[in-house]
Amino acid sequence: MKLDEHRYELTVRWTGNLGKGTSTYRGYSRDHDILIPGLPVLAGSADSTFHGDKNRFNPEQLLLSALAQCHMLSFLHIAVQRGVVVTSYEDNATGLMRLNRDGSGQFASVTLNPQVTVADPAHVSGAEELHKAANAVCFIARSVNFPVLHAPVTTAT
Repeated sequence: MKLDEHRYELTVRWTGNLGKGTSTYRGYSRDHDILIPGLPVLAGSADSTFHGDKNRFNPEQLLLSALAQCHMLSFLHIAVQRGVVVTSYEDNATGLMRLNRDGSGQFASVTLNPQVTVADPAHVSGAEELHKAANAVCFIARSVNFPVLHAPVTTAT
């Protein structure tokens, strides 16, 4: 494998056959398992709006989670590079998905709302620049075709 290529593999297994397969729209469950070797099974389903199980993760939540995780990890990496000591990080991310008349849909935007605490009060004012730099290198944000917005709040300990 080349050093500039990384491959990811997983298995998605539908577990929602209630006995008659997809013979009717409401006659099957949207439940599925996401299997990644060496990790716990991730229980998935559709959003409850689309007849899924609200007690399982849905693809829209997982996409939002991937964006928030990637941004956080990129931000922490940039912080280390720039000598900024981060002592806490929490993001209450939100996403807007729009449905089309033909039943399709897509995300229109995601807003990340990171609440970051830094050790040095002198770094509070420059933290917004770190978010811009993190967004520029975040693999997931660079891969989506909708805006990933940021509304950060930074404080010092």
